[in-house]
Amino acid sequence: MVMCDNSVFSIFPPAPAQGTITVCEQHGGLLSSPAQSKPYKKLPGYPDVVLSGGGSSSLTHRENAKSAFLPHNETVWKRALHAWYEMGSPGVFEEIVNSSDEVPDWVAVLAKKTLTLVRWANSLHGSIFPHLSMSNEEIITEFSQIVNWSRSPVRAFAWHPHTLKFAYALGDDSIKVHSGKSDLVPTLKHKLQKNVADLAWQPQSASVLAVACQSCVLIWHVEPTSLATRPSTSSCQVLQQNHHAPVTCLAWDPSGRILLSASPVDTSLMAWDVPMETCIPLRRLGGGGVSLLRWSPDGSKVFSATPSQLFRVWETRRWTCEVWTKCTSRCKSACWSPDGRTLLFATENEPIIYSLTFSTNIDDTSTVIGGSQSAVVSVSLAEVDLKTEDGETTKVGGLVQSMVMDRHGERLAVTLHDDKGQVLPYIALFRTRTNPMLEITPCGLVQGEIGEYPLHVSFQPSFDRGALLSVVWSSGALRYVPLYFIPSGEIQNAHYHQPAPPTLNGNILSPIARHT
Repeated sequence: MVMCDNSVFSIFPPAPAQGTITVCEQHGGLLSSPAQSKPYKKLPGYPDVVLSGGGSSSLTHRENAKSAFLPHNETVWKRALHAWYEMGSPGVFEEIVNSSDEVPDWVAVLAKKTLTLVRWANSLHGSIFPHLSMSNEEIITEFSQIVNWSRSPVRAFAWHPHTLKFAYALGDDSIKVHSGKSDLVPTLKHKLQKNVADLAWQPQSASVLAVACQSCVLIWHVEPTSLATRPSTSSCQVLQQNHHAPVTCLAWDPSGRILLSASPVDTSLMAWDVPMETCIPLRRLGGGGVSLLRWSPDGSKVFSATPSQLFRVWETRRWTCEVWTKCTSRCKSACWSPDGRTLLFATENEPIIYSLTFSTNIDDTSTVIGGSQSAVVSVSLAEVDLKTEDGETTKVGGLVQSMVMDRHGERLAVTLHDDKGQVLPYIALFRTRTNPMLEITPCGLVQGEIGEYPLHVSFQPSFDRGALLSVVWSSGALRYVPLYFIPSGEIQNAHYHQPAPPTLNGNILSPIARHT
């Protein structure tokens, strides 16, 4: 990776010394302690969890999620018939491709080519995308926000937006639900709960959990007062739509009325009315599918990335969208500011965080979203040499794997990987301001135990003493890093517009269409 003098890491505080772990942020700085002292801070009411036990049961490429629930003496043709009932013709070809050692070579080759053709036709796009010839598991691994999804001890993780509760999916596709107020840990299983790629709790509800699966979206009703450790599947709804599989991303609107689901092989977003079990496709040509969804916290906009070099931002009053194109590669990760006026995103092959700003001076009758005409280079994450606290030198920087912002808009956590795809063993933490203009400044590096790297990072949404960063490490350990600070206050709804700094050239992107 090329070294860069303009990298933000050149002004970072010293990295933690090897053999130490980051405990918390206090008085404006990150504190570390020797790992052997096990200085993990126990937070009252927060479950102490190791997310393991399901990873060893992860399905191999040969034993895919459908066949794992079928008798092993069934022929490939019987399994293909089951796949037909579940997923239609794409499921049949997928089963044959995954069972290539049980069929003649020419049948396997024909099935793979046909599967690619079917997915291409469903994508409603004029060119073949490489991901259309992948298996379902390869697609999920490619586009999941979980690092190394196919081998990870955890496949998905989600905090409840209002209560101290979280859910996670293991490698055997079981889902466990932990609550800070109870030692009871319900386990959710369903015959269609295969290749779980995402989880999303419904806002304004204590019990509804949406699950993105290989062939459908499952809606679990996990009553907080129930004493059942294995809730019945009768408390689960099944939402299915033809050619909308595998489902890899979910997003609820902040009011909890609409659920969006997305698949990298379907160009349509599905907007679900969950009680009625009906959906409206939001379809736009181009992109080859939908790989990432982010609903703005104020509910006014939805960001949707594609497997190609374009992304869209939808407004949610009339569901029109603007399109940004000419990225150097697909968008890998994105997050919104709390007021929905700033979008941060990163592409697959650039060590850069870009920003887009959106005007709030748009009336209710307008079909214009108000996005800035160009993306601005906000932060360079290029690799540099950085001193450690014990005087050594280490290389820091890389490409964005994922990034999340806390509910106050004052902390940004970023995980990175190198140009060979190896995830780096730390989390870059930034201080942020979004009003009156975007500011991103270094806070420090969050480090785990030796040999660990972060699989998933998120902020607990209701922590009241600053922000609480939760990290699922490659060891399976879930650890909390409290960031103690006094929030600068509720973000005001004044009408500001972020000017593009003249020294930063963000003209690589431009809207090419506004659909009405």
